[in-house]
Amino acid sequence: MEREDADGALDSWAQFCTLSNELLAGDGDLAVGPRLAPVVGDLCTRGLATLVRDYFLHSLEETFRNHAVKKFWQHFHPYCSASTVDRIKFCVKEHWPEEILSKALEDICLERGYQEKCVLVLVQVLQSYEDRMPRKKIKEVVCSSSLMPRYQLMVSSVLLTTLPLSFPDILNIYFKKKLEELNSIMAGSYESDQLVDHEPFQRSNTSDWHSGMDIDGSEVSENSSLVKNIGKVVRDLRCIGFTSMTEDAYSSAIIWLLKSKVYELAGDDYRVSVLWCVKKWIQAVPLQFLHALLTYLGDSVDHGSGSSGLKSPLASRPSSFPGIGVPSEALVRWHMRLEYFAYETLQDLRIGKLFEIIVDYPESSPAIEDLKLCLEYTGQHSKLVDSFISSLRYRLLTAGASTNDILHQYVSTIKALRTIDPTGVFLEAVGEPIRDYLRGRKDTIKCIVTMLTDGSGGSGSGTGNAGDNLLEELNSLRKK
Repeated sequence: MEREDADGALDSWAQFCTLSNELLAGDGDLAVGPRLAPVVGDLCTRGLATLVRDYFLHSLEETFRNHAVKKFWQHFHPYCSASTVDRIKFCVKEHWPEEILSKALEDICLERGYQEKCVLVLVQVLQSYEDRMPRKKIKEVVCSSSLMPRYQLMVSSVLLTTLPLSFPDILNIYFKKKLEELNSIMAGSYESDQLVDHEPFQRSNTSDWHSGMDIDGSEVSENSSLVKNIGKVVRDLRCIGFTSMTEDAYSSAIIWLLKSKVYELAGDDYRVSVLWCVKKWIQAVPLQFLHALLTYLGDSVDHGSGSSGLKSPLASRPSSFPGIGVPSEALVRWHMRLEYFAYETLQDLRIGKLFEIIVDYPESSPAIEDLKLCLEYTGQHSKLVDSFISSLRYRLLTAGASTNDILHQYVSTIKALRTIDPTGVFLEAVGEPIRDYLRGRKDTIKCIVTMLTDGSGGSGSGTGNAGDNLLEELNSLRKK
């Protein structure tokens, strides 16, 4: 009797293996299901449910690895195996890597979709067996509920363990190119909107926004198509378990584009404020793109009335965004992240050029105002003090600089730093090395007296002449 049971088990196992291979052959025929049910039921009755599940998953993995995965990575082999110079040639191709990435993802997602249908066939068979079991024994043999999660984990594991080192670079290039394309398309609307803003600092950041900036609007239907194409790539990458890698790639591309925009707008012209323009561009391009992308992916959920409780020490949550309406929590977090990066980038640019900015003061007062706002936002005041003191010692406090030039720069420094920090804390820290250096110069007193009596360095801007500012600073030092 035991021999007959063993033979029956072997026969059922052989049938199960044959039917499984037939199901996984990829012909698109799922009619094997009805024939698979009694065989799996017999094996489960014999206590082999776990073995059935594990064998089926192993067969799926082998099929997926040897066919879909191998074919998927072959699409990117020319780039991954190329030299650094040849990779640059790939990057300048018009439709690279969009075409191969879309095709590769389409193929592997089709294969994954078919295999998921195969998994569901076995899940249904196992569930029908489990439904007939006494409740006490279900926990001991239940396999159906774990089958799909284990398959999905297997897919991402196989792909990640075979991942070429250069694949994240390919994703970065793809998102950079698509965002540059989006930026170019939307540049016309953004620039035309700027032309009508004669008093930017008196306007609200969220009012009177050009309706054409709505990425889902009919006026920019090309943008909508572009975002849908990007969204499909993101969705397919998520489908194969590359969620984190994908978010890192398009986040990196957005930050790179924002940094480039800040550098472009800031330049070396310190007579114009650029902070407002940067903030408006963030709303015009990155936020519109992210809103459309998150909506396409189904990740955009409107705030309930006070339900999110999202707070930040850096920025208050706006009630609405132009062209978007009430933003989702994900979009609010992106907004704060992008604005902080913009403030920090502009701050670092202005700190790096602070010596030149102060030389041009008061004509450069818009740049000083931008720097003041950036420091209030980031709180990185020590960076300004350390960097500027270093610049002074290297460029001003040298034997080649005349005492008169040092005094005039000191006066400009007094004016500029009082604008940034009316409390005088910055000025005290920055002024100390200048004062120490001037004490060692023999003609310092003579130059100071000349400035006080002649009023040299005066300006008609109403900010007082150099002698007055220097006298005020000397008096404040005497009182300490």
